[in-house]
Amino acid sequence: MIKISVIIPTYNRAYSLERAIKSVLTQSFPYYELIVVDDGSTDDTANLLEKYPQIKVISQANQGVSVARNNAVKQAQGKYLAFLDSDDEWLEHKLEKQYEFLQKNDYVCVHSDEIWVRNGVRVNPMKKHQKGGGDQFKDSLSLCVISPSTIMLQKDVFNQLGGFREDYPVCEDYDLWLKLTARYKIGYIDDLLIKKFGGHQDQLSRKYFAMDFWRVRSIDEILDYQGLSMDKKEAAIVELLKKATILLKGYQKHQNLGADYQQIKSISDKWQTYLS
Repeated sequence: MIKISVIIPTYNRAYSLERAIKSVLTQSFPYYELIVVDDGSTDDTANLLEKYPQIKVISQANQGVSVARNNAVKQAQGKYLAFLDSDDEWLEHKLEKQYEFLQKNDYVCVHSDEIWVRNGVRVNPMKKHQKGGGDQFKDSLSLCVISPSTIMLQKDVFNQLGGFREDYPVCEDYDLWLKLTARYKIGYIDDLLIKKFGGHQDQLSRKYFAMDFWRVRSIDEILDYQGLSMDKKEAAIVELLKKATILLKGYQKHQNLGADYQQIKSISDKWQTYLS
């Protein structure tokens, strides 16, 4: 019986994809399906996937990680979803520990601690990346405190939140976690259950420098959520204005006063007026 749908989106990462796949196939928890979405790869990904007939493969034209994940969810049979980036790796008890946690505790999702490896060397995360459970909304405003490869959550909740934003080239996970933490408390297991690899050239964070542009948009939208308490709303406005101020100064410095500048200025002006 399938209880968990594991989803790996990938694009031109044949060099790391097999490591990710093997870390799923060697899990101690057997009641899962593995869905790999090949997002228009032009490397050896297709040939690699042919080695694993037990994997459900979705092949699509290159449309980005959000479309890939969302398309996989549409075909997912499990009650729970577990996402794994194709450059990361799970430790063998990841699914088992998280599934048991969700059966014993009243949470819709759970995430965990992680091992960071950058350019082949293990590194220690900074204090701002410290993870935790319970009410994580305020901690999620500054940056992502949940890694996609660590989380397991109910598919119904994922669908309720609208899935990953397909119009965001980056920060789609930040946007979803804001929506999640605004509505639910977050389960947390203080165990190292994944290896998160960084430093390689094809990471999206290397391609987009003004990532707070997308975060400001997400905070602006979450402020319309009627269930947000006043203290959370005030914290969100403070963080939005902080990010917007830095963005606007950068746009002005580089004389980039086009559509992005105008959008951020409009959002900033709106919430400055709200506070006054």
